[in-house]
Amino acid sequence: MRKTLILSILLGATFLSVSAQKSEKEVLQKLEQKSKEYGIIAQNIWDFAEMGYQEEKSAGLLQETLENAGFTITKGVAGIPTAFIAEYGSGSPVIAILGEYDALPGLSQKAVAEKESADKAAGHACGHHLFGTASTAAAISTKEWLAANKMQGTIRFYGTPAEEGGSGKVYMVREGLFNDVDIALHWHPGAQNAASAGAALANKSAKFRFHGISAHAAGSPDKGRSALDGVEAMNIMVNMMREHIPQEARIHYVITSGGKAPNVVPDFAEVYYYARHNSRNVVIDIFDRMVKAAEGAALGTGTTMDYEMIGGTHELLPNLTLQKLVHDNLTEVGGIAYTAEEKVFADKIAKTLGMEKADLNVAKNIQPYKTEARAYGSTDVGDVSFTVPTVGFGTATWVPGTPAHSWQAVAAGGTSIGNKGMMVAAKTLTKTAMDLFKDKKLVEQAKTEFLENRGADFKYIPLLGDRAPALNYRN
Repeated sequence: MRKTLILSILLGATFLSVSAQKSEKEVLQKLEQKSKEYGIIAQNIWDFAEMGYQEEKSAGLLQETLENAGFTITKGVAGIPTAFIAEYGSGSPVIAILGEYDALPGLSQKAVAEKESADKAAGHACGHHLFGTASTAAAISTKEWLAANKMQGTIRFYGTPAEEGGSGKVYMVREGLFNDVDIALHWHPGAQNAASAGAALANKSAKFRFHGISAHAAGSPDKGRSALDGVEAMNIMVNMMREHIPQEARIHYVITSGGKAPNVVPDFAEVYYYARHNSRNVVIDIFDRMVKAAEGAALGTGTTMDYEMIGGTHELLPNLTLQKLVHDNLTEVGGIAYTAEEKVFADKIAKTLGMEKADLNVAKNIQPYKTEARAYGSTDVGDVSFTVPTVGFGTATWVPGTPAHSWQAVAAGGTSIGNKGMMVAAKTLTKTAMDLFKDKKLVEQAKTEFLENRGADFKYIPLLGDRAPALNYRN
């Protein structure tokens, strides 16, 4: 029933009427009228729950939605089958809106307030089903406003896959796909409404693969060389490194393959590593030391080692000219109010997080504006921010207090709570895009700040090097 309704929406002419949307008020009113339709699209992508570079249905649904709204679609950009660009208009300014749609592995969850698997390989624990849909809605509403007012300019939606560790945007930046963009807008689902200056950690990730010799672990252990010993020796040395790296740095790993049976010496083992810091130069240094540890581990265990770069992202370059504009627009749009049913759901979720009740004022209000932030996570938006003036914000799509990458985030994202926060984002993006099309001086001010902050001698070098997109990194 849900998919049938989606097709009737997309194949109809519901997105194509522009005659009555000349004012900002009319544009936002129509966005609100379309909240149900966009909610259906978002929940279909939530159901798909496709991981990085596997988002065929999710990308296809957004492409179809944008194409039916009058956008020209370019598929498979930057050598990535699920990456695409949707464009309307001509000339400058060129305003880009970023959209993500990949899910996280191992976080399958039903849209209920108890931990209950949906029996899928992945779940939208970072809310990218909402991210991609809100950005699509904003691109369409901005397009309709441009057309109704016969304004010059280009609105461009970037379908950016595999943000979760796959660095999809980096390949798009490396390909030069952002070189003619004036401003890039993005947002992210979260547990509160905030549009302060953002920050993100630079990141390098790789899979280290050790190769040994199999043998009977009891009958002829002397004939074997354990690849797992190589992994464990590397892990020990890298863990000892933690005392001797900047305290703001982060290193994480998981052993993705460690053998099949205790009585067989493993001839193959693999460990997947991340290194992070708020300076890409520090990340590069830490990663190089990790490689040396891997080489030493292989030498000491009589194994061999190779590694594959998986991802690499820059830190985030803020733009306060744009940030204040977005904060003002988010404040004007406002937060969300919960229904009685949503309050019951929220309080149940809150209890699973160690709280008595959910603080729903956090979802209703906008956080105070701040010009500085501490970085905790990483995003490939960082590379975009070093290419073009970029600005983002977050809205309350989850129950207040919910951490990202949790089953509670998946659950709320599959309900009307997530849809409401998504529409706050769509309206804020739309208002911001319209402001930028109307005020070219503001665009130039943002560019001036961008060039000053980036530095005159900056040269973009992707942290993942010249490798092809890691399309099978989730396999």
